[in-house]
Amino acid sequence: MSKIQSERLIQHFIELVKIDSESRNEKAISETLAEQLGNLGFDVHKQSVDPSISNGHNLFARLNGSLPGTVLLSCHMDTVTPGNGIEPVIEEGIIRSKGDTILGGDDKSGIAAIMEAVRSIQEQGLAHQTIELAFTVNEECGLHGSKLFDMAMVQAQHAIVLDSGGPIGTVITTAPGAESLKITIEGKPAHAGLAPETGINALTVAADAISKMKLSRIDEETTANIGVVKGGSATNIVMPSLYMEAEARSLDDGKLEAQVAHMVETFEAAATRHGAQVRIDRSREYNAYRLSDDEPLVQGIVAAFAANGIEAVTKPTGGGSDANVFNAKGLKTVNLSTGMAKVHTCEEEIAVADLEAISEFLFTYLSR
Repeated sequence: MSKIQSERLIQHFIELVKIDSESRNEKAISETLAEQLGNLGFDVHKQSVDPSISNGHNLFARLNGSLPGTVLLSCHMDTVTPGNGIEPVIEEGIIRSKGDTILGGDDKSGIAAIMEAVRSIQEQGLAHQTIELAFTVNEECGLHGSKLFDMAMVQAQHAIVLDSGGPIGTVITTAPGAESLKITIEGKPAHAGLAPETGINALTVAADAISKMKLSRIDEETTANIGVVKGGSATNIVMPSLYMEAEARSLDDGKLEAQVAHMVETFEAAATRHGAQVRIDRSREYNAYRLSDDEPLVQGIVAAFAANGIEAVTKPTGGGSDANVFNAKGLKTVNLSTGMAKVHTCEEEIAVADLEAISEFLFTYLSR
């Protein structure tokens, strides 16, 4: 007998992706999910957030179980743009949008899988662990919902985020920390034709710094990038100021700190050489996490996949997720693939078979 009802799973997923929920506009999806979870017997709590973060709510929900153990399952409710007016199509077992929007499998595939697993467990009268849910707002713009998530009611000691791609069975046990930098270089304007030597070109300062800076792939655990550059207003003016945005990431927080310090020192040294001023605003976006394959959480996940005939693979990633934040809040957390692919593009897709497989994993994991 199938563990889940595939048709119901697909229809619920399609229903969810049709709800407009670009980041900061999660009111409709959070209210819909709060009602649906309540109908499943969850004790649902809406957590208010600053209106600048979202017009919706973070959701915390609990469904008490009779089996030992409590697990927190988490997904984010928002999508990137263009994510309004999504029209899903199913062709040869693949769910896509019609091509002018993203699909929204990031991250509504995880939400649909969780809820189908719970529905199926209940229908079959099976015992299950106590299930806690954290559905977050505005993950895509900086993990804001999870950073603001009120942990006061959380009883679980470990968590599973369902927000990664790759083959079903991919378990992200290591993820980088990240720090952002906003750099403003202040030079001195001058007429570029009449008296350029009296000016200080902010772009020259930046170029000097960047030529001496370690960027891109630093080592197997660390990267750095300058992604935004803004400056200048006319060709006949020595550029008086320049604004840049940069980031560094590493699987090792010590390496991350060292890379950021190197970038800051290099900009400051260049500014001093040229007689310019530099202001750098640093912000730690999230910290790295690393879980051993020996962790009971990881072993339980691997065993549940194995029971479904899937060989799980633990691996690192180069991106951050709500899993970074929940680890920092004291929950041992991993991030699982739901099978979503080509996310953040209008070619985003997910295979029906993968959506079924992650739902069946949750069924098994929660009811073992």
